[in-house]
Amino acid sequence: MLILVLNAGSSSLKYQLINPKTAEVKASGLCERIGIDGVMKHEIAEHRKLEIEQPMPTHKEAIEFVLNILTHDDTKVIENINEISAIGHRVVHGGEYFKKSTLITKDVLQKIEELIPLAPLHNPAHILGIKICQELMADKPNVAVFDTAFHQTMPEENYLYAVPHEDYIEHHLRKYGFHGTSHHYVSNEAINMLNKKESKVIVCHLGNGSSICAVKNGKSIDTTMGLTPLEGLVMGTRSGDIDAGVIPYLMDRKGMNSHEIVDYLNKKSGILGVSGISSDLREVLKEAEDGDHRAKICIEMMCNRIKKYICSYMGQLGGADAICFTAGIGENADVIREKVCTGLEFLGLEIDKKENKKRKSGNREIQKDSSKIKIFVIPTNEEYVIAKDTYNLVKKA
Repeated sequence: MLILVLNAGSSSLKYQLINPKTAEVKASGLCERIGIDGVMKHEIAEHRKLEIEQPMPTHKEAIEFVLNILTHDDTKVIENINEISAIGHRVVHGGEYFKKSTLITKDVLQKIEELIPLAPLHNPAHILGIKICQELMADKPNVAVFDTAFHQTMPEENYLYAVPHEDYIEHHLRKYGFHGTSHHYVSNEAINMLNKKESKVIVCHLGNGSSICAVKNGKSIDTTMGLTPLEGLVMGTRSGDIDAGVIPYLMDRKGMNSHEIVDYLNKKSGILGVSGISSDLREVLKEAEDGDHRAKICIEMMCNRIKKYICSYMGQLGGADAICFTAGIGENADVIREKVCTGLEFLGLEIDKKENKKRKSGNREIQKDSSKIKIFVIPTNEEYVIAKDTYNLVKKA
């Protein structure tokens, strides 16, 4: 069985063709600039990389091109689309409707549409991707895998905001959390590495978008992102936590409307805004090494925020068995891992600086032998989770 995993964005389409039993990726890629001119970056089994310019006026043409490149000429990895058993879709927001992945029916699609106000940039694109797949591959089942589902186990005291309760009841104003597929995968890997039935794990998903999750016995009990992915850590272009009073203050001082202030906090802040260099941490780290003051401050701010949440979640969990680092920054930036862990020795956390600097693939440990808490680096694999959930649901159906 092969699963086509899709993540449709407003002008992009990520895809992977995966064997859910073996985790083998037959092909993967990204269609960008949909509706503008169209560029596909395609990779076959991690060995052959292609970049193809192809007109993609809409997502339909993008998906048709993906199916074509998988089945034709020298890029062929399957004979025809009949070898694809099902399509798994990443869906950012499942609200309170969806606590787990689900087969897509007319009712499910309607509920995803009802959640558009909570994810106006993401859910419409996901819905579009689902409908196109239903049109192009009418006999194939579609499954929705929700970023928010893993966090539906959070207790009320952690997901409610301290605002009038009727706004939660009427307007669904609460913390939902995101990166749930990644947190689920990484925490499960950590639990297996710990080989403990009862566990306390903190997962730090650090990339252009970042979040931390406190996981107790395999269940999310708190996470840093909130109603939207804006809350929490300092990210590539997102501010993370700020005083809510900043919003009306800036709107008055700079003459901004609500859309402009949201754009300011989501796309012009964070690492980009503080450093004035880039949203790419690699560039900021290089400038910091060369003595750039703003770059240094940016890194300290980012690491301090991560430390703050680790300490907070250890308080909620009553300690921790493991701290996990994952995603682009978490897996690759040894400087960030060292800065985050240094100073937390009073909690029993001791990083092995030499082990931390080593470049290795796969899951690994980077703590000293004397550390009371394990420190794991675990590469995330959200696409595999989507493929596996899709396979299990289709098999059961």
